[in-house]
Amino acid sequence: MLVVPKGRGLVTGVWADPEVGGAPGARAGGGAGAAAMLFYSFFKSLVGKDVVVELKNDLSICGTLHSVDQYLNIKLTDISVTDPEKYPHMLSVKNCFIRGSVVRYVQLPADEVDTQLLQDAARKEALQQKQ
Repeated sequence: MLVVPKGRGLVTGVWADPEVGGAPGARAGGGAGAAAMLFYSFFKSLVGKDVVVELKNDLSICGTLHSVDQYLNIKLTDISVTDPEKYPHMLSVKNCFIRGSVVRYVQLPADEVDTQLLQDAARKEALQQKQ
């Protein structure tokens, strides 16, 4: 399993919606940088795959990646919590929207990730930033 560390800003929590996880409010300010766009493109290629998202408050959510936006906000479907005894209120939630700033790690299936392509893209990005 490949683990991609990610996180910016303050821990605020996870927003849940019984439908497909619409956000209750828009995130204000800030734009996505070049590095964020690299991750955005990468995560877009993983839509429909099963992932585990670990939040900064230590909640880990398993689910199918439904969508991701330029702020690396994540929508998951068919979710389950890795520690249901600690988070019993999450048992009834089927889909959720996770604000990008509260994500600590995203665990991906290793067989779905082309690490060589990702490394090449990261090198190209770093080279462009030096120029």
